[in-house]
Amino acid sequence: MIAKLRGIVDFIGEDSVIIDVNGVGYLVFASRRTLTMLPPKGGEAGLMIETHVREDHIHLYGFADNAEKQWFALLTTVQGVGAKVALALLSVLSPTDLLRALAAQDTTALCRAPGIGPKVATRIVGELKDKAARLNLGPVAAPVAPAATAATSSKKSVKSAKPVDDVSIDTADTAPVVDDGAVLADAVSALVNLGYGRSEAFGAVGKAAQQVGDDKTLDALIRQGLKELSA
Repeated sequence: MIAKLRGIVDFIGEDSVIIDVNGVGYLVFASRRTLTMLPPKGGEAGLMIETHVREDHIHLYGFADNAEKQWFALLTTVQGVGAKVALALLSVLSPTDLLRALAAQDTTALCRAPGIGPKVATRIVGELKDKAARLNLGPVAAPVAPAATAATSSKKSVKSAKPVDDVSIDTADTAPVVDDGAVLADAVSALVNLGYGRSEAFGAVGKAAQQVGDDKTLDALIRQGLKELSA
């Protein structure tokens, strides 16, 4: 069972990457979010891996961080959501965005992904809302800005990769790690400690996140969450 790969980027396709590990090329399917975080061809990279073994194939799925890997495993438990659809969803919504969408029961956001219609989106919300509230996502790696990617590509030598939550990405050319997911989880825990049910608190924090906008501090989320619960 392969759990992690670290090697040289040999080729990046629309939905996959080939990682050369000591002369052996591994084809790894990944979301567009993860693919955009990889260095250009010739750069060193590492990915967390989910291995699927079937009678007719062995597929490797790669992830930029543990949060995305957890969501992939969770999404594929829903009827009608296979690996391809799960990656499509993770391509349009980050782990934090998915957390907010489920909390707010925002099926429209889920339908942005190819292969997900209203029925499947409703099923995802219904089956995963409570499970998602218990996820410990940890830090979420941020995508590389387009300008940074271009600057990296123009360099004659590729820098050695640096780990970002177990992913080898050159952090000098990337945006900082986004930790909204941890703040949301802390806000949910705070409301649960005040006596509210976890599912109830999860929904309130999801709505609160939409209300407070960019001011997603723990204090702001708890105050707004309490307002939502008392409404």
